[in-house]
Amino acid sequence: MASGEVTDRLRSLWEQYAPRYDRDTGFYDLLLLGDSRSWACSQASGHVLEVAIGSGRNLPFHPRKIQLTGIAFSPAMLDIARDRAAELGIDVTLLEADAEHLPFADDRFDTVVCTLALSSIPDPAAAINEMHRVLHLGGQLLVVGHVASPNRVVRAGQRRLERLSIPLAGDHQTRQPYPDIVAAGFTVDRRERLRA
Repeated sequence: MASGEVTDRLRSLWEQYAPRYDRDTGFYDLLLLGDSRSWACSQASGHVLEVAIGSGRNLPFHPRKIQLTGIAFSPAMLDIARDRAAELGIDVTLLEADAEHLPFADDRFDTVVCTLALSSIPDPAAAINEMHRVLHLGGQLLVVGHVASPNRVVRAGQRRLERLSIPLAGDHQTRQPYPDIVAAGFTVDRRERLRA
């Protein structure tokens, strides 16, 4: 399947999944993420881009003094994010866009935040390269995601889960974005594993 076809298929899946996303991911966040969303977002500063902002679950965690732009490729998810931003009184620019082809000039942002998206973006290396391109020199990338567990038993469970998660939402449980982050030119200041 060509890259554009994969993106169109995923957009269709996310359009259907949008109404259930917050409910389904609430338990996942509690079980596996802990305070990872707040940890990542609280460090954002200046002009901030959130890649794959989705339904806006991170909005409460961003500092109020930033200038926030969020992109997602699902209009239905962006509608939920708009409603959430309005409820919270947060000023955010929300755009429909593809993480692999960001519609911004080079060196535009001080911070890029990406939580739980690199597992479902069809070409995560392309998206990471785009994040690097739009960041100012010395800017920061803040990433939270699920990756392949070093524990063989857990990793086997992740592979079983992928049989459902990839067809349903394009969600790869066992990706390893770290090499792509380094290859894009980022210097990693902190890398931490939580849970199993």
